[in-house]
Amino acid sequence: MDTLTALDVMRDAPVIPVIVLHDAAHAVPLARALVAGGIRMLEITLRTPQGLPAIAAIAREVPEAVAGAGTVRTAAEARAVADAGARFAVSPGYTPALGAACREAGLPLLPGVATGGEIMMAAEDGHAALKFFPAMQAGGAAMLKAWGGPFGDIVFCPTGGISAQNAADFLALPNVACVGGSWLTPGDAVAQGNWARIEGLARAAAALPRA
Repeated sequence: MDTLTALDVMRDAPVIPVIVLHDAAHAVPLARALVAGGIRMLEITLRTPQGLPAIAAIAREVPEAVAGAGTVRTAAEARAVADAGARFAVSPGYTPALGAACREAGLPLLPGVATGGEIMMAAEDGHAALKFFPAMQAGGAAMLKAWGGPFGDIVFCPTGGISAQNAADFLALPNVACVGGSWLTPGDAVAQGNWARIEGLARAAAALPRA
């Protein structure tokens, strides 16, 4: 998987877990539990200071996982996560400067979009696999269905408000390759080291049907 693309990341499994870690020591056992459940594309967010060391630990110690970085907003962050061993980046929005930095770092980018204009800007820079964020607040499955007409060549990973209860509604859409969600890694399960529970959640997510 040396030539990983954003589409490869999105098509690997029905769900990309959005992971917020408060203790980098949890990163390796968490990654192993997710991989055991059939989920190997992992978005570790930069929302806490533990994000970068967590990415580095997974990249170093769990080779069967593909560590990615979420909440990447700047060119400096793109370079930092690449140096830490991230294999892909996910952003809450998009700027051409961020896109250029990810290309220079060799990082496939899933840019966040919430409007037609943002889709067009990202597409102009060569991005056809996009994160729809925040999905529920920005129009949900109905918005994605509407975008299927004018943006028929774009595929999406909706993230934001996606849960085990509504994931299937999104995955049934032909322009949705996967969804992103935090329900695979509940905070209490991570804090307690309940890796068996997380493996079970991953296994259920990996079995979700797609269009």
